[in-house]
Amino acid sequence: MKFQTPQEEFWAGSFGDEYINRNQSTQIVSANTALFSKILSRASNIKSVIEFGSNIGLNLIAIKQLLPEAELSAIEINEKATSILKKWDHIKNIYHQSILDFDCDYTRDFVFTKGVLIHMNPDVLPQVYDKLYAVSQKYICIAEYYNPVPQQISYRGQTGKLFKRDFAGELLDRFSDLKLIDYGFVYHRDTNFPLDDISWFLLEKKTDLMRGE
Repeated sequence: MKFQTPQEEFWAGSFGDEYINRNQSTQIVSANTALFSKILSRASNIKSVIEFGSNIGLNLIAIKQLLPEAELSAIEINEKATSILKKWDHIKNIYHQSILDFDCDYTRDFVFTKGVLIHMNPDVLPQVYDKLYAVSQKYICIAEYYNPVPQQISYRGQTGKLFKRDFAGELLDRFSDLKLIDYGFVYHRDTNFPLDDISWFLLEKKTDLMRGE
């Protein structure tokens, strides 16, 4: 697998393997279920879902509980994570590749990222935004670290590996037919369902309405 950025190589390698060991627990699945129950309550008629950067599928496990009939797909760069994804019989399509190499084969009702855009090279974000938009039939959900202006911060002693910014705002500016439906925040000290200070944004694609159809 060839990579366009140092960040891709970083997550495909041993650091990505170590991330798997740190992030697998029933508590994470419970917190994800609480998160996506809020997000999906503002959406409707979701029959297909794809996650950009799914790791071992803990987000998709939560979504499966909420949307048991939905078709699920995953894009994942790390080989070890992909091997774990393949053990879940509820995921129909698994794309073992970089997000930057993914080409939309067909659209899905609900497209999302969670803790993935923050780890991508800022120079390639326009490409990623275009791919999220292209594969979305109706909804795009962004659950990432928010900052009103772009900011790089140290990540486990590494530089150039974590970036905060207004990802959803940039998507809204880039595509005029996207509309903000809802947004929220999950605090790491939540007493029931803590997550790592995630800000989430649900966007809806309004193309048909704009055309008057």
